[in-house]
Amino acid sequence: MATPKIVLFYVFTPLPDPEAIRLWQHTLADSLGLKGRVIISKDGINATIGGDIDDVKQYVRATKSYAPFKKADIKWSNGEGDDFPRLSVKVRPELVTFGTPDEITVTENGVEGGGTHLKPGALHKLLDERGDDVVFFDGRNAMEAQIGKFRNAIVPDTETTRDFIAEIESGKYDDLKDKPVVTYCTGGIRCEVLSVLMKNRGFEEVYQLDGGIVRYGETFGSSGYWDGSLYVFDKRMHVEFGDGVESIGHCASCDANTPLFVNCENAECRKQYLRCEECTANGRQPLCPDCVQSRGLAEAAPELAITSS
Repeated sequence: MATPKIVLFYVFTPLPDPEAIRLWQHTLADSLGLKGRVIISKDGINATIGGDIDDVKQYVRATKSYAPFKKADIKWSNGEGDDFPRLSVKVRPELVTFGTPDEITVTENGVEGGGTHLKPGALHKLLDERGDDVVFFDGRNAMEAQIGKFRNAIVPDTETTRDFIAEIESGKYDDLKDKPVVTYCTGGIRCEVLSVLMKNRGFEEVYQLDGGIVRYGETFGSSGYWDGSLYVFDKRMHVEFGDGVESIGHCASCDANTPLFVNCENAECRKQYLRCEECTANGRQPLCPDCVQSRGLAEAAPELAITSS
């Protein structure tokens, strides 16, 4: 019987021939019947791959046999089978698309000038020592934080990673520039870059959670400072770090707690929003809150309505 597994990892390291790495990674993963997403750039690799455990183990062994990827921190999780629709291996200008490739310098030792890495235990030590002075800063898109985040974390108003520059340059967070700021994201990769961008813009004491939320959840389960569910980019869509964990997300229809995202039925929108299992089963609120609001506006005052066209 197949045992589906998913691995998540990244490595920042200079790659002189990203296209050659792309061809190798695609051939390797495809030959093992794996699916998922792999991004290659001149600065390294970022991958989320799933399949049967034996095939995934072969992929990991082969990938780590390449010297620049030898120290990759592989994060394992249970899959459900067919967790990704296809295999995608692409070369892009940035591993994470902040739109700032010229600000990032990568050497064999990783990203230069980033925040201080904190393992989960070291994060708790910092919180014990500095208490409420420590600020959690969410490095994910705001939607992801709807179902789970670190307690009292600041969640920037971002729909895509490109929005972070405008956010941290807006002045909204200038009062944090002399505070200990801990950036965090799913697996750690976004904070490798975000922490550099924040330090470059005057944030003096910046940390990044080593291994991201995934490693923190593995270490402390549901007993630490993490509340709710973790949004993931595969068929599962969310995971929890313990039994009986209640998501902090709220159904757009009935306001019940839920970690379940669905797509807006407006074909011109398709935005994800939260709707509980019961409301979905009963066909309640087929449109996202933005489309509900726009439709209400259109019915009340057609001349003021904003269309999607």
